[in-house]
Amino acid sequence: MGRLFGTDGVRGLANRDLSARLAMELSVSAARVLGEEGAFKGHRPLAVVGRDPRASGEFLEAAVVAGLASAGVDVLRLGVLPTPAVAHLVHALEADLGVMLSASHNPAPDNGIKFFDRSGYKLPDEIEDRIEARLGEEWEPPTGAGVGRVREAHGAVEQYVAHLLTTVPVSLDGLRVVVDCANGASSDVAPEALRRAGAEVITIGAAPDGLNINSGCGSTHLEALQRAVREHGADAGIANDGDADRCLAVTATGEIVDGDQIMAILALDLREAGSLKADTVVATVMSNLGFKLAMREAGISVVETAVGDRYVLEAMKEGGFGFGGEQSGHVIMLDHATTGDGVLTGLHLLAAMVRRGRPLDELAKAMTRLPQVLVNVKDVDKGRATTSPELAEAVAAAEGELGDTGRVLIRPSGTEPMVRVMVEAASQEHARDVAERLAGVVRTALG
Repeated sequence: MGRLFGTDGVRGLANRDLSARLAMELSVSAARVLGEEGAFKGHRPLAVVGRDPRASGEFLEAAVVAGLASAGVDVLRLGVLPTPAVAHLVHALEADLGVMLSASHNPAPDNGIKFFDRSGYKLPDEIEDRIEARLGEEWEPPTGAGVGRVREAHGAVEQYVAHLLTTVPVSLDGLRVVVDCANGASSDVAPEALRRAGAEVITIGAAPDGLNINSGCGSTHLEALQRAVREHGADAGIANDGDADRCLAVTATGEIVDGDQIMAILALDLREAGSLKADTVVATVMSNLGFKLAMREAGISVVETAVGDRYVLEAMKEGGFGFGGEQSGHVIMLDHATTGDGVLTGLHLLAAMVRRGRPLDELAKAMTRLPQVLVNVKDVDKGRATTSPELAEAVAAAEGELGDTGRVLIRPSGTEPMVRVMVEAASQEHARDVAERLAGVVRTALG
């Protein structure tokens, strides 16, 4: 079956892959492992539990709460909140553990569970492995006064919004903004934070019914936001995904501003304010070459990692850097958050518009996106993708052909028998031609 935990917790089809029983057993195992680690030493343990508005989140939350309480952990139920809000509140409320139920940008039938430590960071791989290894193990549960108590948290939304507002360097007064909440976890938080920051706010995708999360809305479906921005004559549009750990944007004319462009804008703004630590940004290998070229021209270093916000965060912590993210819009501002925060990112993107006195389309010109083509080659031996001499020779030839105006990335899929071929070039046609040629080599060399 492979490792249960992925790069972002445990995720799957709710009530099939992710059942109530599994959710309860994961919570029990997490409580036991953390207890043995000494995380609860000397005090009664406390966990905070939040979720996005998926229908399955209701029964999965009940299972998680039951598991934690049965293991002797007191529980504060936060209700529907963004993932980064849960990460923030673990630390702010002095809890020992945070649990978020969400499948992020996935469709409504999916759900997931992710755990945070007392500092608001996702649990390290080795702890997740121990939690997984202890699933279903016989144990002696507490009784009487030893069982955990469960109560509702009050004022969680207000506490999180207040925290967000303390980070915004300028008033957003005078900006008209459309925010698309993906019918997800930011449906209350994002409009409230933007209004209190001074913006005039038009809200769409903020009527969650448990089944419409990410459905034709949010950061994975920007068409509705593009239309609304043009119809309302807004200065910009902000889109979150289902759990609001991502942010994408659109300009006043409806042009998409992706995660790389957002990172470029914020990196330059932070550097101008003297807040970009070591003049460095952490990004994944999937970030567009145009982003890296723009940062090089601006004198900003780029540290590259594998794909996944977990790896971005690890590199940031190891190098003492404060800013990084992904092309998908998962932006981490470590001075203010321990994980990607879509609402925070949107606030700071709009603040950059105010602080620099320029519209979003002009700021987005900080980088030029090179055409990028991705070809997925299925049913091949992905294990030989990094060792095949034939493929290595073809990649070297392609890189020589592209020179400084493009690049090649060959990535084995982490979950399927597939190899991803990504090519960037000065033109879409050239990128497509090179990608298709390399995909052909992958099929013959690894098939």
